[in-house]
Amino acid sequence: MTVRRVNVVILVLLVIAFLIILHRNLLNLNDFLKQESSDTVPGMVLPFETDFLLDHKVIRTGDEIPVVITAPEERLGAAVTAMNSIYRNSKANVVFNIVTLNESVVHLRTWLSKTDMKHRVIIFDPKILTGKISNDPQKVEAVKPLNFARFFLPVFLPDTEKVIYLDDDVIVQGDIRELFDTSIKVGHAAAFSEDCDSASFKGIARGAGNQNSYIGFLDFKKEAIKKLGMRANTCSFNPGVFVANLTEWKQQNITSQLEFWMERNAKEDLYSKTLADSITTPPMLIVFYKHHSNIDPMWHVRHLGVTGAGNRYSPQFVKAAKLLHWNGHYKPWGRASAFSDIWDKWFIPDPTGKFHPIRRLAVEK
Repeated sequence: MTVRRVNVVILVLLVIAFLIILHRNLLNLNDFLKQESSDTVPGMVLPFETDFLLDHKVIRTGDEIPVVITAPEERLGAAVTAMNSIYRNSKANVVFNIVTLNESVVHLRTWLSKTDMKHRVIIFDPKILTGKISNDPQKVEAVKPLNFARFFLPVFLPDTEKVIYLDDDVIVQGDIRELFDTSIKVGHAAAFSEDCDSASFKGIARGAGNQNSYIGFLDFKKEAIKKLGMRANTCSFNPGVFVANLTEWKQQNITSQLEFWMERNAKEDLYSKTLADSITTPPMLIVFYKHHSNIDPMWHVRHLGVTGAGNRYSPQFVKAAKLLHWNGHYKPWGRASAFSDIWDKWFIPDPTGKFHPIRRLAVEK
């Protein structure tokens, strides 16, 4: 009887073990099927992969690295994509300070709730620009208020000493800590990448006219510009990427100086007639004339948004760049941009479905 009871117990245990194993296998199969059925997001033009948001948790230590980026409603996807490229390529304790307009706050927060990026939202009040931009109706329509947010960095971050400012049409491929560690000379409030010395200059400048020197941005026939004693052929810089020492910025009243030249231009039309959309560049060129530090040119490889950029840059050069900037008419979320596949890699789909990149449909043979 004892042996028989032992055999029965063993048999029962084996059956239980078999059922447990079978149950686990069924659960795993169910999970697999769920993953297979969620590869695409209904309503999205492109089936971008977003699994990396969950699989790449990084322990971030050290002092905070503040990054300021603007996010207008029609370009929220650009800002989120740029932020994602920064966050996934660094283990630094990055904090994004996103400057946007009041009507975009809910949309932006909904989008960012799908990420683990550390951020805070700053609402920009366009009234601060009253009297500082032209009253010409045609010019007013072309003015984007958030373009001027970079002028007011100490207002947004009053207790911060050093900060990175980035336009939204960038992708960062290097560790943002390296850019943040850029040395800013004593007495300088910011560091930029000069157009003549940039890694982008050799490939692009031949077709860029005078947009690599001061004469391309300012009207040197105007008396106010003449009195400054600046040389027209001085190499310009692009203020879409820079590192700022806000302590020095405040001591030199940089914001007040920039506002002064904005007001002066509104009255006297001091900017170059050949100026395109870079209306924030001229006042910065004046205020920082020969009084700024330089960032590594590979940390601002630009002009990817101009005609022919795809033919002027080699894939190897683009891959080696630490930061790519699609300044120009063609943006990487648009139909005709060069190297848009790099931008696509970091795009996070809009959970509201309002924003999606435009892509050419494959031509059927």
